[in-house]
Amino acid sequence: MNDPIGDMLTRIRNAQMRGKSTVSTPASKLRAWVLDVLLDEGYIRGYEKGTDSKGHPSLEISLKYFEGTPVIRELQRVSKPGRRVYLGVKDIPSVRQGLGVSIVSTPKGVMSDANARANNVGGEVLCTVF
Repeated sequence: MNDPIGDMLTRIRNAQMRGKSTVSTPASKLRAWVLDVLLDEGYIRGYEKGTDSKGHPSLEISLKYFEGTPVIRELQRVSKPGRRVYLGVKDIPSVRQGLGVSIVSTPKGVMSDANARANNVGGEVLCTVF
């Protein structure tokens, strides 16, 4: 798999289109850090670490809905394996005039765009959520 973050975002997108309450994805530290940001911002109910049927580590993500519609309306990958996007703290864009969130991988860890501005640190923009 070339793009594990893109794969996880696609799994979430597909599960929400089908109205699923949970979705499973292979486990990794980076995926867990991205899910931590989504959890802190209120886009998912939570996630649990476990194993799949073959014994491989996996993450079980509990999706969040409001009145039958998914809380996550738009989920886009920004920095891709073929084209990495690195931005300084002053250049990090706000998503939908601040209603959405950019997830940024910084030297101080994976965090939302608001936390990156507060910590005065830039980095790789992984994805945007609205």
